[in-house]
Amino acid sequence: MLALTSTEGVVMNGTSGLARCGKCGRRLHTHYHGRHASPGYHCSGKDIVQGRGVYCLNVGGVQIDQAVVDAFLQALTPAAVEATELALQQLAADQDAALSQWRLAVERARYEAERAERQYKTIEPENRLVARTLETEWEKRLRDLAAAETELKRRERQRPGALSPEERDQLRSLGSDLRKVWTAPTTTDRDRKELLRALLEEVMVTVDRPQHRAHLTLRWRGGALTELDLDLPRSQPRGIRTDEDTLSLLGRLAALYSDEVIAGILNRQERKTATGERFTANQVGGLRRYHGIPRFQPPAELPTGPLVPIRKAAEILGIYPSTVHRWLNDGFIAGEQVTPGAPWQIRLTAELRARFVEQAPPGYLPMLEATLKLGVSRQTVLQRVKRGELEALIVTRGRRKGLRIKVVDDHPNLFEGIS
Repeated sequence: MLALTSTEGVVMNGTSGLARCGKCGRRLHTHYHGRHASPGYHCSGKDIVQGRGVYCLNVGGVQIDQAVVDAFLQALTPAAVEATELALQQLAADQDAALSQWRLAVERARYEAERAERQYKTIEPENRLVARTLETEWEKRLRDLAAAETELKRRERQRPGALSPEERDQLRSLGSDLRKVWTAPTTTDRDRKELLRALLEEVMVTVDRPQHRAHLTLRWRGGALTELDLDLPRSQPRGIRTDEDTLSLLGRLAALYSDEVIAGILNRQERKTATGERFTANQVGGLRRYHGIPRFQPPAELPTGPLVPIRKAAEILGIYPSTVHRWLNDGFIAGEQVTPGAPWQIRLTAELRARFVEQAPPGYLPMLEATLKLGVSRQTVLQRVKRGELEALIVTRGRRKGLRIKVVDDHPNLFEGIS
């Protein structure tokens, strides 16, 4: 990632990230915290501190990301573009040297063809056996000459032409224009990641927590190093509060169940209140009101559809009963109980059945393709599905069963039309 937005990182993204721990060298992982899902980094290596395992690095990512991006954009100054122009000139010189070798090969093939022609013309017509042999050799040399000339022409066409004055001006203006491209709304996180990886090999992050400082070592492709020091924000001690994941789940469950039922679901998931206690209906209600989450309102008209046990619902929908239980707990689907503690039942409404299809309609992609299209991690896609920001269906037939995500490409290709 290094993250440029509050939802997804740019310098580190799963196992393909650039950021590493400056203490142990492990690849850093991304986490999100707070109401606005601010990105942060942590190292999977742990030290034992007072009998507890503590990450050897755990730091917010906003300041680190911005420092790396600033260094990246600063590296692409007009002077750096001049170096690119020199590299292009050197590449052209190398290709000229290669072309000269191919021209010599054509000359050798032409000499051999002319030599075979002279030998054929000097033979007596009566000596037919020798004449046929020399004629065959002559034809072979002519084919070799034609092949060598064809290859030379192909390589000459592939040789890049010299930069025109207009192209040189465009190249020099790249340093000032790149920041505009980077911050443009049409530039996706995936585009930014590809730009960074074009120059950066890795970013070593070392944190001095007592001094509230971080030291970054940027290793560029080619071996050059850049050292950066930056101050970290001095955060105030956080008060006691319920974790964000529980609050997100509460928001989804409140649209489906009463406070009493929600308390039972949270306790079955072994979730605790901010003070480490089991949830009650009163605690759920107080937490809901404090965060402005509306109370469950039973629908004026009961939904239509048969009410079946979980096992029967799983059989009808073509999924496993454990999946139905998990989706009930996660608030993806609604369940009903005759009384709290009674077995769950699922009402098979038309809306619920519409989420399960035998074949995905156009625009719905498998999880891997959706992550590549959106330029985000699998975890982020699932979080957006839970929040209702992305539509999802379940394919129940065929070799590629499973979740399908609706991805709408609102932004054109950044480099479309550039030759």
